[in-house]
Amino acid sequence: MATTDRQAGTLALAHALSAAERGLAVIPLSRSKLPALRSPHRDDPTPSPPSPCHGECGHLGHGVYDASADPHRVRELFAAAPWATGYGIACGLHPHHLIGVDLDTKSGTDSSAALRELALRHLFTIPETVVVLTPSGGRHLWLTGPPDVVVPNSASRLAPGIDIRGAGGYLVGPGSRTDHGVYGTAPGTAHLPPAPCPPALLRLLLPPPRPNPSDPTGADQGASHSQGQGHGLIHFVLTAQEGQRNTRLFWAACRAYENGLAPDLTNALIEAAVRTGLTEREARSTIASAARMSGRGRGHGQGR
Repeated sequence: MATTDRQAGTLALAHALSAAERGLAVIPLSRSKLPALRSPHRDDPTPSPPSPCHGECGHLGHGVYDASADPHRVRELFAAAPWATGYGIACGLHPHHLIGVDLDTKSGTDSSAALRELALRHLFTIPETVVVLTPSGGRHLWLTGPPDVVVPNSASRLAPGIDIRGAGGYLVGPGSRTDHGVYGTAPGTAHLPPAPCPPALLRLLLPPPRPNPSDPTGADQGASHSQGQGHGLIHFVLTAQEGQRNTRLFWAACRAYENGLAPDLTNALIEAAVRTGLTEREARSTIASAARMSGRGRGHGQGR
């Protein structure tokens, strides 16, 4: 096993250096896909510093903030973590400003179909780009964003099973070996550069603009945005196929609670779910779960 791990570490470093040559900043990962270097502040007496260290202390172990495309720095990182069997690619950094679209397979939904549906609805196409195949059967699509736009990380906000890796996040690089298998590029995509993110998709990835209190039209714009978003959530539930109904309703209800739309949308979401084949009792139970998940059904001070 030790020999296998050493070989995996050597291969991981080679792949990481190859990625660095393309201008991608990397960090070593363990078999669990987590950063291989532990935080130097894990034993600090103050558990929650007012200003978290992002490497200003000069030590290694700050996760994605250690990431570098400098080959000397990459070798230093891997030398400090000889047990590493993979590498992570930091998103949102110069020169690529990488955005990762993670199409998961563990959510019980067809995330690829959900992305195609979003593309049809919002009139964009997914360009040819690097595609990384995960051991579980998922896919990572590599896209690039504008240098002046910060894309946040999100989990299933765009649609069930679609996670976004943006600024402060990372993607497991191809060639990495994990507890579940090896990551690799899809045939015919390894030579491609990351493609620019379509503008319509980029707008979906960004948080909605906050209304300006000094703008006399802000309230009307906010109401219009909320109304449009509400119709979109209801449509999302109505178009659910068998096997997707609970998941889609749960996702839509979570978005409604997060955006303050639940009081106006609950009955409409229940009606839409019943039209897809759920019972009213099932629909109300799913929406209640979404309320708890969104913090509307928890007691104060209780977290997950």
